[in-house]
Amino acid sequence: MTQTELAALNDLLAIPGVASVVSDQSGLPKLDITTPAANAEIYLHGAHVTSWQPAGFDEILFVSKLSHFEDGKAIRGGIPICFPWFRAKADNPKAPAHGFVRTREWKLESIAQDAANVVVALTTASDDSTRAWWPFDFRATHRITVGTSLKLELIVENTGSEGFQFEEALHTYNRVSDSSSIRISGLDEATYLDNRNNNAMKVQSGDIRFTTATDNAYVETGDAVTIHDAGLNRSIRLEKRSSLTTVVWNPWSGGAAAFADMDDSEWREFACVEASNILSAGVILQPDQSHIITANITVFTGA
Repeated sequence: MTQTELAALNDLLAIPGVASVVSDQSGLPKLDITTPAANAEIYLHGAHVTSWQPAGFDEILFVSKLSHFEDGKAIRGGIPICFPWFRAKADNPKAPAHGFVRTREWKLESIAQDAANVVVALTTASDDSTRAWWPFDFRATHRITVGTSLKLELIVENTGSEGFQFEEALHTYNRVSDSSSIRISGLDEATYLDNRNNNAMKVQSGDIRFTTATDNAYVETGDAVTIHDAGLNRSIRLEKRSSLTTVVWNPWSGGAAAFADMDDSEWREFACVEASNILSAGVILQPDQSHIITANITVFTGA
């Protein structure tokens, strides 16, 4: 995006002293938000939230220091949007992992103030490049409410003439003091599919504690999930709606070393806990129907 285009976008949508569109060091446009309630950073690339810092707290989201910030590549960290499939595409291993919307530049539609919050809407839609991977017509809107909590709403509309099924996830990288010492509550006795063991079905016993690489999809889960972090003396709570699966992921040391865009030691710095609809919980939409998945993230002192 050129400086002229940035200026035009700011003339149209910016809120002086609160929200403006700027270029990062690599030239990608991002929205900077500063309010008494919270600061945030949202890239148009992927409609990707890369920073949220509510008043009185340090940064809540993790972004790798080795992350790519360039067209066609996903940002490692923050909150990527996975759509219309999760992990690898079942019928095409050459397709981009986690779908294609996280590497597209979305259109910034609106910025508004709502009491102490700032509400941002970004959109993307099907075109020839998406149909090369997935032959359906859609429109997606990411509505982000920034305040003392962070509310994410992914709205998918079927704009075509035939029904389709999709998977989705709001792939949140929560910053933690040390992933090996936190605990995650809210999923006791939940059934999960262990992706590290060919999606074997298992049942969670007690709180989750990372002791090795973890990639679990908890099924039929609607309850809130909380990350308890004694090292930072804080807890991060995820509440969700229209989400039937909760993904919990950390690559551990061996997995982190396999990623070119993650430092070998950075697995300690995050825990992914994600509102999602994946595998058998994939969403079916008929023409003119829409679906909204919501994640609401809050943070409070104490672990």
